[in-house]
Amino acid sequence: MPDPNPAALEFLLTRRSRPAKTLAAPWPDRDELMPILTAAARTPDHGKLEPWRFIVLTGAAPMRLAALAQEIGTAQGRAPDQIGKMTDQFTRSGCCVVVVSSPKASEKIPEIEQVHSAGAACLALLNAALASGWGANWLTGWGAHDPDFCKRGLGLAKGETVAGFMHIGSETSIPPERPRPDLATITNWHTE
Repeated sequence: MPDPNPAALEFLLTRRSRPAKTLAAPWPDRDELMPILTAAARTPDHGKLEPWRFIVLTGAAPMRLAALAQEIGTAQGRAPDQIGKMTDQFTRSGCCVVVVSSPKASEKIPEIEQVHSAGAACLALLNAALASGWGANWLTGWGAHDPDFCKRGLGLAKGETVAGFMHIGSETSIPPERPRPDLATITNWHTE
């Protein structure tokens, strides 16, 4: 017989990300981030390879990345709205945890499973932040996929990518509920 945890299930059934643009100070400090990072590190990890790592951006670091996004985006001829969207997520943020997908060479564990584990780490971190009472949002954007931005701004090694920019802060407003998937259209039941 299962031993249910109704509070945890209720949290998962009602969880809602908070738009990054609505997050403000105070931002979580190192001590407040440690249980969130610890929860994220408990992500399923086939083979115990730890195919992800965390980069915590606080203080002047988000503004440095905003300036770098402006510089790189302009040099690449990106549209002003693309550049603005990328820079804004950092100029507005006082705390961002970058989840880096860092697959390891393995004969047993395919790279795609390791990439999926990094995505799971993003969700675990997001849920841990929300469960801790913070507002949190998982973003990416062109900078997450730009090798120059990732290398110069975050020091990513060859083969590493950004799985998510996880912005964490104090909520300034609670967003309205949004439409959720219709389970009948996305679920197939096989009994034979």
